[in-house]
Amino acid sequence: MLKLLYKLKDYVIYDADREFYAKVFPDSVESKDLLRLRKMDHSHLPAVLEIEALNYEFPWPEGIFKDCLRTMTYTNWVCEAPDDVIVGYCIISVAAGEAHVMNISVSPNFQRQGAGRKMLEHLIEYARPRAEKIFLEVRPSNPGAIDLYRKTGFREIGIRKNYYPAKNGKEDAIMFELDLVPML
Repeated sequence: MLKLLYKLKDYVIYDADREFYAKVFPDSVESKDLLRLRKMDHSHLPAVLEIEALNYEFPWPEGIFKDCLRTMTYTNWVCEAPDDVIVGYCIISVAAGEAHVMNISVSPNFQRQGAGRKMLEHLIEYARPRAEKIFLEVRPSNPGAIDLYRKTGFREIGIRKNYYPAKNGKEDAIMFELDLVPML
């Protein structure tokens, strides 16, 4: 029975106590604390693709998301509001002792409300027992994400030249890493 509960927890990360306190004492809980993470499946793709298209001039096509759902080294989540609206999604790859954040995206209507931080912190905790380091890339033109990564403990380690497609050619990527194993 306990094994089944842990398996269920892997699919839905949610705290019923917080929702109860939010209903009884509305000022006691921040809205980001009511967001829950759920393993992404094919039924979530329409909402995920909509968020992707709203956020990126060069969005990932549906095939890439399907590949991420199909491939064992990728783990994918959606972030839902209490009313079951998908407000964001995140994808991580873990292999050979390293984790790589592939994508974190929040619906424009829910940005700057803690969903991105909640997903990033979840990815870090997911990767911690599985990897020694976690890596990610970000566009220099995305200062909000850069600020979030720095505040979460990531450090800049380099630049990938011409990494992202851009309106006038290519845009560099800033590379970040976070050590998941404490230094002794």
